[in-house]
Amino acid sequence: MRADPSILHVDLDAFFAAVEQRDKPSLRGKPVVVGGIGLRGVVSTASYEARKYGVRSAMSTAEARSRCPHAAYLSPRFEVYRSTSQAVMAQMRALSPLVEPLSLDEAFVDLSAAGLHDLTVDDVQAIANDLKDAIKDASGGLTASVGAGTSKLIAKIASDLDKPDGVVVVPPGTEADFLAPMQVTVIPGVGPATAQRLSMAGVRTVADLQQLDADELIRQVGTAHGSSLHRMAVAADDRPVVSDRETKSVSIEDTFETDIIDRSLLAAISERMAHRVAERLQKAQLSGRTVTVKTRMHDFTTHTRSSTLAGPTDDPRVVARVARRLLEDSDISGGIRLLGVGVSSLADWIQDDLFTESEAVEAAVDLADVPVRSRERQTGYYPGQDVTHPAYGDGWVWGAGRGRVTVRFETAATPAGPIRTFAVDDPKLKLIQHASIDDEQSAAEADR
Repeated sequence: MRADPSILHVDLDAFFAAVEQRDKPSLRGKPVVVGGIGLRGVVSTASYEARKYGVRSAMSTAEARSRCPHAAYLSPRFEVYRSTSQAVMAQMRALSPLVEPLSLDEAFVDLSAAGLHDLTVDDVQAIANDLKDAIKDASGGLTASVGAGTSKLIAKIASDLDKPDGVVVVPPGTEADFLAPMQVTVIPGVGPATAQRLSMAGVRTVADLQQLDADELIRQVGTAHGSSLHRMAVAADDRPVVSDRETKSVSIEDTFETDIIDRSLLAAISERMAHRVAERLQKAQLSGRTVTVKTRMHDFTTHTRSSTLAGPTDDPRVVARVARRLLEDSDISGGIRLLGVGVSSLADWIQDDLFTESEAVEAAVDLADVPVRSRERQTGYYPGQDVTHPAYGDGWVWGAGRGRVTVRFETAATPAGPIRTFAVDDPKLKLIQHASIDDEQSAAEADR
């Protein structure tokens, strides 16, 4: 364990929603919800104004609308979030060469790698405040909450205690007392099922957990989990900050507007997904041995099936072939509402002979009518999208439908602007194309 609170956890406050409020002056101080806006959309981020009405991440958009119908519901702009995240991460790396990004909006920073030692609580408080100021300047006004402690566990928990825009530094030697009054679910790995088992043993807080010896915890939750919980309960966390996290898997999934029971259509969708996964593997110069198909049924039950190859591959035909076989073995009665394809057990070399040129490749199926929710299937305009007009300048889509699109003309550098409505095929109204990035990959990074 470290002798000083030299690990920071930096967490940008309501990141996606905050970026939208930054770039859309008329939304500042108002409820904003970013995520899927369709019938089966899911909230990615809610602004603090929306959270007052009970809107939370991972809530269905339908429930969010019922709780806060007057919020602005916007589709995500991953390209913009990614560029903002890069500016923020640059400020962290200017402070220390050892930064471990966890997602687009959070990271650990190791102050000891910057040659800072014998740090007092006041020292770290001042460093954290300076970093927050640098982040605000680099990001155009976004705020961050910072936790600091002698371990990653303590720093991460601390960053959540004074949101938004706060700093919490846990003094060395007080970690166990700091954790004691908290609910046991604050410990990583304690989800609803583990919490229920612990509750049956009378364990509801970390203080309760601290009273159990390792043998008793192992009896309750198993050897590996019990040993880890016993260490974490007393903040015995010596995990290092690592700058590069190894990619463990590459996957893509889509949620459908209507449940699909057509096997040929599902096979076509899985093949498209397999090709996109393979493209991402090739771009990262990776290959993988294990192909997984994920299905979520009409009743929300989720199943995964996997198959491990003799050697790693990045060939889209191999991935598609295995995914198709796994899907054929799945029960789709009642319909599938979500389908995903992934590759794991990654390596940096390829097994060339897993797919012979003589093996037949099925003809592609037309997917024009696939009712998927993902952005690649959307056409026209959607709320939050950036547009420009020669007479009115830059703005964003306020709403669209019935052959019309309504735009609010404003940017981060202007006051709240006017609203104008156009025909959806107006040639003067143009989409603003940001630097191209992989939207699905950015979304996965944000959920990690």
